Amino acid sequence: MNHPEIFIAVVIVLQLFTYGLGRSLQWLFAPLLGRRGRIRLMVLAFFVSDGLLAGLLLQLGHFVFRVMAFWMVLLLFVMYAALATFLLHLLLRRLMPQAHLARALRLFAPLAVAALFAWGLYNAYTPVVRHQSIVIGKKLDRPLRIAMAADTHLGILVGSRQLDRLAAIMAQEKPDIILLPGDLMDDNVQAYRRENMRPHLARLRAPLGVYATLGNHDLFGDEKAIYEELEKAGIRVLANRVIEKDGLLIAGRNDDMDKKRPSTEKLLAGHDTTRPVILLDHRPTQIEEHSRLPVDIQVSGHVHNGQVAPANLIVRTLYRLHYGYEKIGNGHFFVTSGYGFWGIPLRLGSQAEVWIIDVSGSPPA
Repeated sequence: MNHPEIFIAVVIVLQLFTYGLGRSLQWLFAPLLGRRGRIRLMVLAFFVSDGLLAGLLLQLGHFVFRVMAFWMVLLLFVMYAALATFLLHLLLRRLMPQAHLARALRLFAPLAVAALFAWGLYNAYTPVVRHQSIVIGKKLDRPLRIAMAADTHLGILVGSRQLDRLAAIMAQEKPDIILLPGDLMDDNVQAYRRENMRPHLARLRAPLGVYATLGNHDLFGDEKAIYEELEKAGIRVLANRVIEKDGLLIAGRNDDMDKKRPSTEKLLAGHDTTRPVILLDHRPTQIEEHSRLPVDIQVSGHVHNGQVAPANLIVRTLYRLHYGYEKIGNGHFFVTSGYGFWGIPLRLGSQAEVWIIDVSGSPPA
């Protein structure tokens, strides 16, 4: 483990939440179980948690990871429901007979967990469109409309239907250019090819083109195939490259898993940066450095706005800009929560989204 302290913290939280699940199940089924039944429920909860943890440590495959991710979210949602149930008990214990209240709360608790899953599923598969207008300090011949969607994670859980919806959003918003800053595939192209997603991805079209860069999930060993599939779908992949298009400089960097990628300063060297500069950089880890360069607009993803709360509060402490839009120096920086999701189709405290950025130009002050 590169960060043993993080691993230890995760294990501790897992054990505490598993105990909470066991206690919640003991309470929920108390009218039906004796002492042995309650003990078995607790043992079963720890057997599943620690068994999945062992599977991860033994690297038994991606399926085990997805099951573990689902289990962790289940534990979290049970804790949310338990907290809500406890608060309701405090509010209603003097207003209702105890027997009636106990039956009502035993009905409420599993419904609360189910509602959280339904809400999370809705947020994962129902994208919203966010608009932002900006003015850059360089001349534009005409206003520019940018559409940005990162982290599609095309695979077994995000496929042709979601691509068609994304294409419909783009057709409705009519952007001049479409930017896809990384994690387009979910590790490989197996599901992409099996479901023949290329015609659906190829529906993304814009007058100035569609551009992508490679994120960390595009660099897990299948990057050559991913690059080729994107190019075949009409998407220009800017893998540590800069192009000039209609008076714009469009730069793309691979994720920092690519240890050979040049710095943004070196990437832009030799190009006319008096032109508007648009940068696709998957991880928003170097925003402050880029704010001191002639970068006018940067689009990033990766963070997913934590995907499932309270992770959104955690990532807030890790990045200068973990989500949304901020003007820093002369640059305008955007970090999206992503169009797809990581691991499991659940979002809480975040939602699938597309950004539409309307850009106007002005001479430098």
